[in-house]
Amino acid sequence: MSNSVHVIGAGLAGSEAAWQLAQCGRKVILHEMRPVRNTPVHRSNFAAEIVCSNSFKSNHVSNASGVLKEEMRRLDSLIVRCADATSVPAGEALAVDRDLFSAMVTSELEQHPNIDFRRGEVTELPDGDVIIASGPLTSDSLAETIGKLTGRYDLYFYDAVAPVIESSSIDMSKVFRASRRGKGLEPDMSDDAAYLNCPLEKDEYLALVDAINAAELAPIHDFEDIKFFEACLPVEELARRGPKTLAFGPLKPIGLTDPHTGRRPYAVIQLRQENKSGSLFNMVGFQTRMKWGEQSRIFRMIPGLEKAEFVRFGVMHRNTYIHSPTLLTRNLALRTDPRIRFAGQITGVEGYLESAATGLMAGLSAAIPTLEFHRHSVLGSLASYVSEYDGPSYAPMNASWGIVDPLDGERIRDKKERGRALGQRALDAHAVLVDEVTNYRQEHSV
Repeated sequence: MSNSVHVIGAGLAGSEAAWQLAQCGRKVILHEMRPVRNTPVHRSNFAAEIVCSNSFKSNHVSNASGVLKEEMRRLDSLIVRCADATSVPAGEALAVDRDLFSAMVTSELEQHPNIDFRRGEVTELPDGDVIIASGPLTSDSLAETIGKLTGRYDLYFYDAVAPVIESSSIDMSKVFRASRRGKGLEPDMSDDAAYLNCPLEKDEYLALVDAINAAELAPIHDFEDIKFFEACLPVEELARRGPKTLAFGPLKPIGLTDPHTGRRPYAVIQLRQENKSGSLFNMVGFQTRMKWGEQSRIFRMIPGLEKAEFVRFGVMHRNTYIHSPTLLTRNLALRTDPRIRFAGQITGVEGYLESAATGLMAGLSAAIPTLEFHRHSVLGSLASYVSEYDGPSYAPMNASWGIVDPLDGERIRDKKERGRALGQRALDAHAVLVDEVTNYRQEHSV
């Protein structure tokens, strides 16, 4: 394909970037090194494989994550459309059947007439327009190439994955189905369909915390400082902060009543459905780097999980990202070579949706260089953070109202009302971009 845009990496960001380019009529060569070269955490050869939680977070438009999804839907996001189509019950959140999701994304990419999907490792950058979306697990050879290109490649953090359990091995007589405060989005969806809850009495909780604190951990290279992303800390790191930290964090029982006792438990471990059939559940908030034998022993202390069969144990891996504020423009182009763009976690965003969002922005701006992502939109706020952050320590960031410009005028004290107002302002500002992209596609797409 002459004059094709090369997209390196078919993760969430690369898949979205390739789709947006193709929908704008551009020819795309999408490179994915798997299965020619695998990573420590991927299990399949699908594009956009999800390796951590299966949740894309809240769907509510009073939440920055929910507004970001809606902004992306209005731009025909492949990732959000496939997530909607393969969703599983998760209360107010959008969670997916990870295998169906990745399979659908892969099928859409392979069938698009403008996309040439190639398998094999890229070690040197091709000529012409390039989007680097190789992700936090970039191969060493490509990382070296990027390091030479950017002048630095020394930023990283550690990310951990939670275990997944076969539902048939869970003792349903000891757990109960419920979402906190009965939250659910669809009127005809039972609120108790979203999560399984393992209730703990105080002595059971304290014994679990003690066991976690005493657990043997998987080793990390002794020449590296351990840096975690604060919003996704391993359970053992939380437990180390004090005996009540977990009870006020991922194990908080607020809004839950155990039907077996008629009262709120001291702590609750929630299990979120992994797939459409409900045969798999993951342990919410239990990302960990404990050794597998320790996970098997300790997690079977949890009521209802005494005979749990683990399809996947928790693991931890190193994520790497560039210092984007000194390197990238608001359209994610490299300042020293604008034909090259970056997308995904390698830019310093954190989260599935945020990675896909940067892929969307990189793909659209490569196709339509004049596009501007409004600062009041959540997409625009992510672009601003990645390209303009001037604080003392650049670190991975999720979508949040904290990085969006505040509302003008009198401050709205109610958090949800303020969120709704910010959300409406974001979507209003986003409408101009949607119109511009829609008109361009009508003139240039297949």
